[in-house]
Parts: sequence; C-alpha cells; structure tokens
Amino acid sequence: MEFLSVIAAAAAAFVLGAAYYGALAKPWVEASGVECDETGKPKGGQSPMIFAMAFVLQLIVAGMMRHVFSLSGIESLGAGLIGGAGIGLFFISPWIALNNMYGMRPVKLTLIDGGYATLACAAAGLVLTMF
Repeated sequence: MEFLSVIAAAAAAFVLGAAYYGALAKPWVEASGVECDETGKPKGGQSPMIFAMAFVLQLIVAGMMRHVFSLSGIESLGAGLIGGAGIGLFFISPWIALNNMYGMRPVKLTLIDGGYATLACAAAGLVLTMF
C-alpha cells in the first residue's frame, strides 16, 4: 500500500506542476532565459523523455518523503501537509536558490521554482498520509 501512496503522491506533484507551470509559463520562460520560437514554445521542442524523467524524479522524492514520514511518525493529513511544505520550503527551495544564485539567475526564477517545490511537496505529503 505504501508503494501505491508514493505513486499517487508523485502523480499529484506532476499534475500540479503541469497546472502551475502552465499558469506561469510566460514569466518562467522570461526568468529562465530559455529561447523560444515565434509561437512562444521552447526552441527544439520538449521531448516526452523530459516529462518521463520528471515523473521518475518525483517518484524518488515522494519515496524518500514516505520514508522520512514513516520514521518521523507523520500519519495525519495535517502533519503530511505541513511536513511536505516544510521539505519543499526548507530543503528544496534553498537548494534551488543556491544553484540559481551561483548561476546568476533572476530571483524571479527562484521564486517560481521554489514556489512549485513547496506546493508540490505539500501536495505529495498530503497524499502520502491519505493511504
């Protein structure tokens, strides 16, 4: 059952990412500096492999979150939500900020990507505690 909760949590984070970055596509493209064609889509297109790897990476994060939650005794929906948000806000977002800072990327990019990390981990934490 725990394996199914990890898959469901990764799926929730993945779907949330589609909605989040769909809504923030233009500001993200501007902040990231990704070159786009005249239609506004990234040059060269996006391979389906990128999306497959994104899901695999989210499975890894959700799996580790499940392990940490288990060791920490996080079982309630509220604790899962707060625990997940804390992982996104205090573990993942600072790492994104660090990488963007050294890469001299705009703060706007860090806020967009860190915001997604926080929301996605909160959603994953909530889903992990539903099973």
